[in-house]
Amino acid sequence: MDYIHDSDGSSSSSHQSLKSTAKWAASLENLLEDPEGVKRFREFLKKEFSEENVLFWLACEDFKKMQDKKQMQEKAKEIYMTFLSSKASSQVNVEGQSRLNEKILEEPHPLMFQKLQDQIFNLMKYDSYSRFLKSDLFLKHKRTEEEEEDSSDAQTAAKRASRVYNT
Repeated sequence: MDYIHDSDGSSSSSHQSLKSTAKWAASLENLLEDPEGVKRFREFLKKEFSEENVLFWLACEDFKKMQDKKQMQEKAKEIYMTFLSSKASSQVNVEGQSRLNEKILEEPHPLMFQKLQDQIFNLMKYDSYSRFLKSDLFLKHKRTEEEEEDSSDAQTAAKRASRVYNT
């Protein structure tokens, strides 16, 4: 799934910024894998007052990668206090969060938030993500990308030509 590289293996920046909006529009997964996409999506969710959804999702992703038990306990508590507790500052709206309690947090395991994370993913996917793709924020980024592409097409052709003769 890596089509950033040119045929000679070098990665050109014009190709990298190219069409990220197309990838974002293809799936929410693609969007969430791209730091720039996450940034734009967060901006959008902030306007919709639902930024906590993507923040929770990202926190769960980090949590799943943790190995160290102590770190996992701290991160699990942090996720719980930030997003799931009834006193949470950025509470997400998921079913089953009431079953999560302090005791579970003492024995964390990488997938302990998976069901809740999936709920939030689906909530974003079927709700805010489709609105994001219609938003000015997304469309403006897409236009900018297309303008950059038009201006870089000429450069890219020149670059390719010079590469052919410099072998």
